Amino acid sequence: MALGKYSRVDGRKSSSYCSTVTIVVFVALCLVGVWMMTSSSIIPEQNSDLSSQGKKNDVSTHVTESKENNNNAGDESNPTDEGKSKQFEDNPGDLPEDATKGDAAVSQEENRSNPQETESTSEVKQEEKSIEQKEDTGDSKSETQSERGTDNSDDKKEDGQYKVDDKDSEAGEKNKNKSVGEEIEEGADEKESVENSAELNDKKDQEVDQGSDEKADGQKKDQSSSEVFTSGVQSDLLNETTTQNGAFGTQASESKNEKEMQKSLGSDKESSYTWKLCNATAGPDYIPCLDNLEAIRNLRSTKHYEHRERHCPDNPPTCLVPLPEGYQRSVEWPTSREKIWYHNVPHTKLAEVKGHQNWVKVSGEYLTFPGGGTQFKHGALHYIDFIQQSVPEIAWGKRTRVILDVGCGVASFGGYLFERDVLAMSFAPKDEHEAQVQFALERGIPAISAVMGTKRLPFPGRVFDVVHCARCRVPWHIEGGKLLLELNRVLRPGGLFVWSATPVYQKLPEDVGIWEAMKKLTNAMCWELISKTKDRVNGVGIAVYRKPTSNECYEQRSKDDPPLCQGSDDPNAAWNVPLQACMHKAPVATSERGSQWPESWPARVSKSPYWLLSSEVGVYGKPAPEDFTADYEHWKHVVKNSYLTGMGINWSTVRNVMDMRAIYGGFAAALRDLNVWVMNIVSIDAPDTLPLIYERGLFGIYHDWCESFSTYPRSYDLLHADHLFSKIKTKCGLPAIVAEVDRILRPEGKLIVRDKADTITELESMLKSMHYEIRMTYTKDKEGLLCCQKTMWRPKDVETLTYAIA
Repeated sequence: MALGKYSRVDGRKSSSYCSTVTIVVFVALCLVGVWMMTSSSIIPEQNSDLSSQGKKNDVSTHVTESKENNNNAGDESNPTDEGKSKQFEDNPGDLPEDATKGDAAVSQEENRSNPQETESTSEVKQEEKSIEQKEDTGDSKSETQSERGTDNSDDKKEDGQYKVDDKDSEAGEKNKNKSVGEEIEEGADEKESVENSAELNDKKDQEVDQGSDEKADGQKKDQSSSEVFTSGVQSDLLNETTTQNGAFGTQASESKNEKEMQKSLGSDKESSYTWKLCNATAGPDYIPCLDNLEAIRNLRSTKHYEHRERHCPDNPPTCLVPLPEGYQRSVEWPTSREKIWYHNVPHTKLAEVKGHQNWVKVSGEYLTFPGGGTQFKHGALHYIDFIQQSVPEIAWGKRTRVILDVGCGVASFGGYLFERDVLAMSFAPKDEHEAQVQFALERGIPAISAVMGTKRLPFPGRVFDVVHCARCRVPWHIEGGKLLLELNRVLRPGGLFVWSATPVYQKLPEDVGIWEAMKKLTNAMCWELISKTKDRVNGVGIAVYRKPTSNECYEQRSKDDPPLCQGSDDPNAAWNVPLQACMHKAPVATSERGSQWPESWPARVSKSPYWLLSSEVGVYGKPAPEDFTADYEHWKHVVKNSYLTGMGINWSTVRNVMDMRAIYGGFAAALRDLNVWVMNIVSIDAPDTLPLIYERGLFGIYHDWCESFSTYPRSYDLLHADHLFSKIKTKCGLPAIVAEVDRILRPEGKLIVRDKADTITELESMLKSMHYEIRMTYTKDKEGLLCCQKTMWRPKDVETLTYAIA
């Protein structure tokens, strides 16, 4: 019953109970749902940055690609770099419409599907937008900086730059775009590892600034590389261009076709040139006109040093001189004055014989030169200053500029005179004093191999300010003083003869006898002894004589001995002219060269000489003074705007220079501010302008380029030939003169040729067959220019020169 009783009551209560249970379950389910919803919105909250950034990366990539596409399209209408500079600016208008719409659509969809997630991530997105704006702004700034460098590069290309500059600019532009894109991607990745947005902003700003600086530095490097070749090269080099190192930007298409044609012709000719190695007793030191042993063996006498004079073979050799074993690039000036590589000049005889006199010593892999000599054991500079103290009027580097050093030894005297702004033409024979001139040249000091024998020296008359002889062992007093009279010929009126030899200061019977003979001879020559002093430090003495400036003394002599030369005797005639024991009269006419002393150095280098008259026609057809000035201005312009900047030549490695066809010496004068010296060559069949070169305070020599030059192999760092090869190739053939050029030029030395176009083409092919590096060629209007560099290459085949074999 109880159950029944309660059953009725429970029956009524069951409905309410079910309702209660239902509500409780519903509430529980709601709580679970809320809990689940809360978990889904909170737990992903930790990775919201990752998910949102992943979306941002996708959007950013899309936006960047779209912008690049738009900019490329824009470049077709506007080929400037302005579009590139706007690529990463903070400007929503630069974004493509589909990109912005896609971004908005994604945001709306997220808002509809999950409003709570939108609310929870809105703050993060705001931070991302702020960072992105800073990125765009920073990139815009760096783009602007890079744009300036690009504009400069474009301007240079419009002025006619080499193609190599265009490549540099393109490379710089690619690097610039790449760095900007990498910075954006790196900025997105960094946000994954940075928890604080403020720290993120600071770090990003710093990286943007660094990126801008790096891009700016890259642009500066691109600009500096493009400045190797200046726009002035075209006008200075006969409007030249280059076939080997790219073309000038303003080159006409006709010139390009001409270069291709010449290149094909050159490749056809190249195979026809074959070279062999010279086999001679002298080996790597072979000088064809001084090592003609067959001619020397047939000499009737050698008592006047005939065997040390030039005896050139009938046919100049066309073989190439070998390199010494272990040869390497020469030591650069001024270090070379003190030491050179032993293997470049592997001769030790002078070190063994003259080592105690401080000529040269062997020091490991070097040959060293202490700076002394037989007459100045305590240094050449002390000796040089002692001379000026004894004779103040010598005025080194002002009144005295060009001197002749006879019997120079290793030329330390001339090497240290550079510090006094004096040029010394040093010479000595190729004799038992092994390689003395070769030592001088390897040291970077001017010198030639020559001897005072039976012929005149290859210099004009009345050109040297001073002649110097330090114990040169020349018997001046014999045979009527013929050798001293040759010095009188080349010495300028009023010039000085400095003689420091044992007869001046020693009292041995032989020395006393020579001194008395010299005293008598110099009196008869009207030379005035102006100083005779002894240096207590070196223990040597010097005697200084002055040549007269008038003919009064000659006319007052009681005895015509030595006699005056005939009026028809030209003192400037010097090529293979026999020596004569006579004196030329002093010039006295105000318009005659030698009647006045030149301007003090350096004014004399640029001023037209007083004896160059307007009534005379210059080499180029203008009145002589105007011709002189125009030539000087021309070479100054060419050297400054082309040779020093447009050839790619490192002039710090250049010391010994030869102008193979000097006219007025303008090329040498234009180089006078560099640490170089220039040997000016006047061909024997060219206008005799060598006296004018000396008047300018420069020096040079007469020569016939169908013969070898009186110098050792590997003597010069740079050879310059202005319209020389076309003039002599019909006379003695190009192979011979090119072989001589190769003999004279040091490995890695440079050759600059200006000549007719057909000659340039032929030379280029020939030099290529010798493995020269062609650095520049250009032809236009039948004129051209060639610049090349000698290599270490030597042929394997050998040609035996029977006349040069002992």
